[in-house]
Amino acid sequence: MTGERVRWGVISTANIGRAAMIPALQKAGNGELIAVGSRSQDKAEDFARRLGIPRAYGSYKALLEDPDVDAVYNPLPNNLHREWCIRAAEAGKHVLCEKPLAMNAAEVAEMAAAAEQHGVLLMESFMYRFHPQTERVLALLAEGAIGDLRLMHSAFSFRLTRPDNIRWRPELGGGALMDVGCYCVNVNRTLAGREPVEVQAFATWADSGVDAEMAGSLRFDGGLVAQFNCALTLERLERYQVQGTHGTIEVPTAFLPGSGDTVIHIHRGRDGTHTETLPGTDEYQAIAEHFADCLLHGQPLRYGPAEAAANLRVIEALRRSARNDGKPEPVQP
Repeated sequence: MTGERVRWGVISTANIGRAAMIPALQKAGNGELIAVGSRSQDKAEDFARRLGIPRAYGSYKALLEDPDVDAVYNPLPNNLHREWCIRAAEAGKHVLCEKPLAMNAAEVAEMAAAAEQHGVLLMESFMYRFHPQTERVLALLAEGAIGDLRLMHSAFSFRLTRPDNIRWRPELGGGALMDVGCYCVNVNRTLAGREPVEVQAFATWADSGVDAEMAGSLRFDGGLVAQFNCALTLERLERYQVQGTHGTIEVPTAFLPGSGDTVIHIHRGRDGTHTETLPGTDEYQAIAEHFADCLLHGQPLRYGPAEAAANLRVIEALRRSARNDGKPEPVQP
């Protein structure tokens, strides 16, 4: 690494990179985006030219061989996360990878072992956790603003109209749960501060075999229950609500609050409703800068591979339950 800046490469010209992470990497105060890799040289060069990226490679392998690249962002389809995160680790590159980190928790274990063996960092890109909104909700819960947490509900849905989209393909890790439901699982676990012991889910299945819609519940010890719903077939909705013994917190723009001002609503019985307005930020830039800070200054990652594996264990249990007509399933420790 050069001084106080991490030099980034992006493997793939996927839309999530073009629209969100690449602008964030270019704005980051402790990094610079120097390279992009695609499956063809022409596509890589066109992409790099349009987005102002200095170097273009016609294969992911070629990008990983660039000695100037310190870290890579991996937005490939879910089924390719394992392979290319491991190959990046073997090339000595640190990796920030799109969610979910892998197809299952067993793959995460392999990826984490490769990262440890080659002395690199590996992190899943659940960027909403680095937004001031999420940090404020966590602070309110920690200070007991709504008493003991008892019930949570989260929802994330949007209408996917293109039949050829990779989210409809089971072999690529598609489905509502893997694409947007994973956020619901993640926020419930994050706010609870512990892992569920049992889950239950019901799904509507697309012709391709993936879950088009899912509703489920997570049961934690101590009586805490979280409910969620997700879909690729419904109008856009992203929100969560947490209820405690003395009040409720509602977050109407949960996972993509963005750089504009955002609000959270706090209800406390006779005290009424208080709305807090929080300054926005680019959550993609925030997670990229956190990751780079950890590389530059030897700080621990706020969320490491073990946390990603825990999220996937819950997802795997939810899928088992949904495939078994909603039978409750234990979450493997």
